[in-house]
Formats: sequence, structure tokens, C-alpha cells
Amino acid sequence: MSGVFLRLACTAALAAQTALAPVPALAAPGDPERPLSQLLTDLQRLYRGTEQATETYNATAEKLARQRAEVARLDDELARARLSLRDSRTDAGRLARQQYQNSGGLGPYVRVLLARDPQHALDEGHVIGELTRERARTVARLDEAEQRKDSLARAARKALDAQLSLAGRQKKQRDDVRTRLGDVERLLASLTPDQLAAVARLEQQGVTEAQERLGSAGSLPDDGRPATPAGDRAVRFALDQVGKPYQWGSAGPVAYDCSGLTSRAWSDAGTPIPRTSQEQWRLLPKVPLKELRPGDLVVYFPEATHVAMYVGGGNVVQAPRPGEQIKVSPLASYPILGAVRPDPAQAPATEAR
Repeated sequence: MSGVFLRLACTAALAAQTALAPVPALAAPGDPERPLSQLLTDLQRLYRGTEQATETYNATAEKLARQRAEVARLDDELARARLSLRDSRTDAGRLARQQYQNSGGLGPYVRVLLARDPQHALDEGHVIGELTRERARTVARLDEAEQRKDSLARAARKALDAQLSLAGRQKKQRDDVRTRLGDVERLLASLTPDQLAAVARLEQQGVTEAQERLGSAGSLPDDGRPATPAGDRAVRFALDQVGKPYQWGSAGPVAYDCSGLTSRAWSDAGTPIPRTSQEQWRLLPKVPLKELRPGDLVVYFPEATHVAMYVGGGNVVQAPRPGEQIKVSPLASYPILGAVRPDPAQAPATEAR
């Protein structure tokens, strides 16, 4: 993929203005009269679409992993049920043979009447009766084992069908990501070096202005809030990944996408969180930007398709987008949706002491 990705950072100001507005069709490649703002809008749209497709792919990949585990569990249970059924059938056959051999073909009352030793015949009858009761219990177990085996077989078949369906969906989503990445590459390849440099300057200007607006509005965090012990471990893990490449669908150790980095960092800190940015936003407790502490997650765009980790000083560490490397960036690098806290019940490190 083209190295010019490394020189591009998304402009929060323009993104906020144009994110929900229809984007005009791309102009012809290499058009020297093409406005820089249009180039930036087109790039922002393509990157945003790529990351949204990536997070959708990640969500399906998580479901597929859980479904595969469920199929394996049901297969194991079904194997055990079949063994149990085989044992029950063996017991039922053995008891049936024993009852037939001990009965001598006569009913218990007739045997008592004809026996030279009636007490012995009664004892034998008791044994036969116990065998009959045991056989009834065995037949009941056999019937239960048959029903369990059939039920598990149906569940395993249904689970496998769901797995195949998810695998097909994942393949389509993977193709969608690759198509969107191809669109980005084609647009970048159509730009001249001067256009690329001008777009990069415009992006950086937009990020700076957005960060200043956060400060003017009093929305930048007060850095008097220290990290929790787990938050500190998560931040140190994320910072240790700086310089590694962004790669869609990856959660380390050699490359990451945005939510792959945040989920892996918190898992390393001993607090597993959801894999995707949408699930992190949906399931983790919300926290005001002003109250951010290191380790909290900042979620971007209305669809919650990007996430970064707050590290203090008004900055986040993030896996920005395809073609770039993990880096520390201003909090307002993208349009902010809100923030969440993976460990709300844990006291900050200074309080814990």
C-alpha cells in the first residue's frame, strides 16, 4: 500500500461538517483544479467507510469464534451422549438375557407351587423381580439417552448451520473491506505530490483548530485524575505498540486496528473488554470528556467506528487508519462521539495507596 498514508491525518473540523452530508462523486484523477476541501472530504469518506467495514468484519469474526466454540462443545456432548446410549443399550440387553435365563419360562407363582423348596423359589422370585425393576430403570435411562442424543444432534446441526452462515457473511465483509481499501489506494494514486502535501497541511490545521475549540469550551480533561493500576498497565501496553502498523482485523502482536489495540491493551491489563469499537461504546460505562483519566477510551464518529485510548495531556494513543502506524495524537483527531471507562469501579492508583 502507498506510503503516503503516513502523511495523512483525518481533519476533525471538516469531518464534523461533512460527515453527514452527501459527498459528491470523485473528480477525474489528477484534476489540477480539484479543491483541496473536496479531496479531503473524499479521503475522509473513504477512510471512514473502510474503518466501518473493518469493525463490522471484526464483530462477525467474534461471533464466528464463539459459534465455533459452541459447535465444538455440542460435538463433545453429542459424542458423550452416544457413548452413554451405547452403554445403556448394553445394560438393557444384559438384563434382558439374565431375566430370561432366571425365569425358566415359568411365572413366579407357578414356580412356587411346583418347587420342592418353596422358600428357595420365593427367593428366586425376589431376584427376578429385582431384575425386572432394574431392567425398567435401564430402559428409562435408555429412553432418556436416546432423547438427549437426538436433541444434541439437532442442536449441533443448527449450530453448524449458523457457523457456516457466519463464515459466509465474514467472507463478504472481508471482500467489502478490500474493495474500500482499493478505492482509497486509487484516489491516493491519482493525486500529485503537491496535492498530497497540501491536503496533509489542511488536515493538520483542522486537527489543531478542533483541539483548540475543545480547550476553549472547557472540554479538555483535567490531568489531575491519575490512572488506575489496570489503566496504567493498559496505557503502558498501548504506548509500547507505537510504531507498529495498522492492519485491519488485527489485534496484535505485530499489527493492530483501532479496537484491536484498545481491547488487547485492556486484556493485557487483566480487564477484558469487547473487541469492537461499537461494542466498547455500547457496553462500557460512559464518562464525560472533562473527567477522562489515562486508560479511558475515546470513541469517534456517530456510528462509533473508531476508538483510541486517552494517555493524558490532551492526547490519545491510537491505530489511526490503513497505511499508518500506531501513534500518539491530539484528542480531537476525529469527530468525538464520547468516552467510556473499562474499569469504573477501580480507584485511581494514588487513592489505592
